[in-house]
Amino acid sequence: MARSSRAAIDDARDICAAALGFDPHGIVFTSGGTESDNLAIHGACGAQGRAICPETEHHAVLYPVEANNGSLIKVTETGDLDLEHFESLLDLDLSVISVMLVNNESGRIIDLEPIADLRDRYAPQALLHTDAVQAVNWLDVAVAAERADMMSLSGHKFGAPKGVGVLAIRKQVGITPQLLGGGQEAERRSGTHNTAGIVAFGTAIQCLHESRTSEIERLGKLSARLADGLTAAIAGCSETVPRSQRAAGLLQLVIEGIESEALLVLLERHDIMASAAASCASGAMDPSHVLAAMGFEREAAAGSLRLSLGWCTEDWEIDHALNFIPKCVEQLRRKL
Repeated sequence: MARSSRAAIDDARDICAAALGFDPHGIVFTSGGTESDNLAIHGACGAQGRAICPETEHHAVLYPVEANNGSLIKVTETGDLDLEHFESLLDLDLSVISVMLVNNESGRIIDLEPIADLRDRYAPQALLHTDAVQAVNWLDVAVAAERADMMSLSGHKFGAPKGVGVLAIRKQVGITPQLLGGGQEAERRSGTHNTAGIVAFGTAIQCLHESRTSEIERLGKLSARLADGLTAAIAGCSETVPRSQRAAGLLQLVIEGIESEALLVLLERHDIMASAAASCASGAMDPSHVLAAMGFEREAAAGSLRLSLGWCTEDWEIDHALNFIPKCVEQLRRKL
């Protein structure tokens, strides 16, 4: 029984390696994206290291960077890195740079090539880590993260269960383990394997790899129809990131004259499930730190709306959203 379980885990490891562009030995199974991000940053920094990341990162990156003598990279009004500011933070004492491929709120796609070029020139010893949790649905991450030394993924973003993730590590990279015990995952992450979750992760990423291109085309059209319909029907409604620069299935809007929390309550009554910022946030309704970093005023950021599309999204759901979201916004504005 143990041997068959180990074989199933090894098969999943091979599938992940092929899909992500890493060696199988570099696939470290974790409990999800948060643990993978923490392992990458704390593991790269050790006791005395230093980390940097953009202001717009997920808090699973922001907080570990802060805990490791961190500095934050400024971003532009469309969410791209301010490369001049990034260059000013590079030195020979830097341990790790963490930059997500696709922002989890705005959907902004980040090109790692100029970042890796500057790293190679001014801080060649620093590891480049990317949080690809949101990216794997929308990009061929084996190509997009080719210059990255480490990459984090979370299974629940593409059909695997919650509670399983991966930190992919290049051959030459060594990290300090954060969980000590039985020495699993080549002593990089101890703990009894979540065999069912790992097998599901491998199956889901293989299915995703086979369907990604067609789904991006399909969902891109649906997202464009949704964005066009809402910006036309709602005065003072705009997209935060140009479509050519964002992932197909992530649409973030800013709507003037409303508060996100009130809008989300109304939308849920019509079976429209949305969020104001990160979908995994604890429920606190502070305005998005991503929009603040992009230069949006607090009042504007308070009216943000994030709509996500995925493999299960159908045409009728777009029609449903286009029918009810403008009505809910109008209802809220009448109360003001």
